[in-house]
Amino acid sequence: MRNQASAGQLLQLIRTGEATTRAELQDATGLSRSTVAGRLDALTAAGWLRGAAGVSTGGRPSVRLEFDTAHAVVLAADLQTRHGRAAVLDLAGRPLAEHTGTLRVGDGPEAVLDELGRWFGPLLAAAGRSADEVCGVGISVPGPVDFDTGVVVQPPIMPGWDGYPIQDHMRRSFAEHTGGAADVPVLVDNDANLLAYAEQRAGYPDCAAFVLVKVATGIGAGVVVDGRIYRGIDGGAGDIGHVRLHDGMDAVCACGSYGCLAAVASGRALAGRLSGLGVPATSGSDVRDLLAEGQPDAVRLAREAGMRVGEVLATAVTLLNPGVLVIVGDLAGTPFLTGVRELLYQRAMPRTTAHLQVVTSRLGDGAGLAGAAALVVEHLYAPGRADQRLAARTRNGTR
Repeated sequence: MRNQASAGQLLQLIRTGEATTRAELQDATGLSRSTVAGRLDALTAAGWLRGAAGVSTGGRPSVRLEFDTAHAVVLAADLQTRHGRAAVLDLAGRPLAEHTGTLRVGDGPEAVLDELGRWFGPLLAAAGRSADEVCGVGISVPGPVDFDTGVVVQPPIMPGWDGYPIQDHMRRSFAEHTGGAADVPVLVDNDANLLAYAEQRAGYPDCAAFVLVKVATGIGAGVVVDGRIYRGIDGGAGDIGHVRLHDGMDAVCACGSYGCLAAVASGRALAGRLSGLGVPATSGSDVRDLLAEGQPDAVRLAREAGMRVGEVLATAVTLLNPGVLVIVGDLAGTPFLTGVRELLYQRAMPRTTAHLQVVTSRLGDGAGLAGAAALVVEHLYAPGRADQRLAARTRNGTR
């Protein structure tokens, strides 16, 4: 970076805390004082920086530079099978206004995205922010996503969404219902990926290999390596719910195949088994409620489901050697976690589990929104994209 650092790269140094004064930026980059000053002027004019008093070492205190996390906001949405959450967050991920309501992905993308757009206007008003302060929209969905195109690819539990242009529709819906720009950046990713991203950043920032498994209507995993979401070549990484089990071949999965892990160990699968035993349950959330009540059949089946998931995770842990494995979702309670640990530690080599933490969520229900917001911020303020936005601002004054 020395002698070539752009304004965006200076911003990155400031955001990460690697260099937070003009002198430190000069030392880190080798740029001249005047060059650093010019690039900081551009960042300040954009409203991206603010100054704070530094620590004095005998003379006048240096001014410590900070990323101004209040200069814009992010709209984030976390779509589940039967409900959705949406929020306005500042650039540090702090929620300013939030809404939860019925939103069924089975109703199709047009109905869902139009309804999301209707939520955004009142949320901005509640947060005291305007549509022109929105720098981007992040959306978490319960299906595999080709991140480069923002398109959901063959999602088993999202009928009608395969290949749908979510980004284009969301831009139109945002503009129609808030009066905002029709070209607002919209980023879409899988829910397990964004949960993993949020949990790793918030609780385990030094963990170089991090895995999160969500067990709800389906089963999916998110992987974060060296602080970056690992998606595979087209978004298929972490889709462990469709690993085939040899002794589960009589169970049909939502994807149409037989013997998938999700067909025998997901919330939907357990609800079906409980219903067959005469215990009323139609969804993973029903199973969650039964577990909270200590219903014996639900407790037994959740532990068995945890063992099945632990069996698959033994291979994943051996392959990835993570430091942290987080279990989230409707089944993420003690019985399920006990089953996971039992099979995982039994099947995986001791060396791969010696330093492994198997835990539950730190962020709770807000993790999906936090992950979606962080995705937008890291994308828009990454060095290359930040430089492009600064250049566009110079040309036409846009945010």
